[in-house]
Amino acid sequence: MRDTTGVSPEEADALPRQVVHLFPGQGDFAVSPLVRAARAHSCVRTAVAEVFGEAEEAGREFGITPLAEALLGDSPPSGRDLAAATVGTAQLALFCSSMAVHRALCAIGAAPDQVLGVSFGEIAALTAAGVFDIATGARIACLLAQQLTHCAGGLTLIGAAECRTHALLREAGSPELALACVNDPGETVVSGPVAALATVEEFARRQGVPASRLRLPFSSHHPSLAGPADAFAASMRQLAARPARMPVLSAVHGGPYGPGDDVRRGLANCLIRPARLPKVLHQLTTRRTALLLEAGTGSSLTRNAQHTLPPAAARAHAPLADPKFPWTQAAAQASSPTGGPHRPLEPSR
Repeated sequence: MRDTTGVSPEEADALPRQVVHLFPGQGDFAVSPLVRAARAHSCVRTAVAEVFGEAEEAGREFGITPLAEALLGDSPPSGRDLAAATVGTAQLALFCSSMAVHRALCAIGAAPDQVLGVSFGEIAALTAAGVFDIATGARIACLLAQQLTHCAGGLTLIGAAECRTHALLREAGSPELALACVNDPGETVVSGPVAALATVEEFARRQGVPASRLRLPFSSHHPSLAGPADAFAASMRQLAARPARMPVLSAVHGGPYGPGDDVRRGLANCLIRPARLPKVLHQLTTRRTALLLEAGTGSSLTRNAQHTLPPAAARAHAPLADPKFPWTQAAAQASSPTGGPHRPLEPSR
């Protein structure tokens, strides 16, 4: 990739580096990485117990059985178990998992200077920035889950750039599909009716373009979902929101939320507007290099960032997906006289 920063990787190492936590959407959530990390690292286990505990009351309001004890027990539920449980269980688990990773990173001296949310991940990003507390963020996750039951359709990952994906939709004669996400310069997501998705998937394969259906039983980021989006916004109207303690960037909003922005409406807009991650990643690295840490259980945002930004601009890591991530070393550094927040160790490369 061409380096657009104007500095070499060696020069970039000498520049001040910001830490950014990346909060993913629902397409890359698995329980097993969280369970493994909680068993292996006390800071993750503590964060899981705390965050899921703080969200229990909110979950009960929606009929969701408390999850902390099961996740930390001998027989934790699988992602399939969560999806088959009461509506909102999977979304509550994802929100709490992201917040637990965020909290564990903060505990080892890797607190963020900024946070970036992608789609559903905006709920956790806003919570990490202090706009919502854990209980309120959990309620929002469950309220969204209720609206997703009215969002028929699905989402398909396409291994092509935005312009190529638009061309595929035209060539396949699928006007009912919409571009949902631009993940990186070579990856997009489309949203809409299941039958239309199957048509464009087959059309893409014939042309040698990778296409795979996301394991999500709903559509999102589609202009036809204005009804559920408005209902979701209305359901959040009475929930308290505080000023953010740090910049919160949104891939749907197209940058950082400002003091005059209605973040509740911003969350609702994730149902009807596309998410464009590359634009926001480039904004992050305009003036400072960045250490990007994925606050989720997968590594999709890390991969997208690596495909979007040159090494001189940012280094991205997925702590739960990387068995070499130095949780213990970073904790030791944070507690040393010369260590401190915003100076985490990076995994060996």
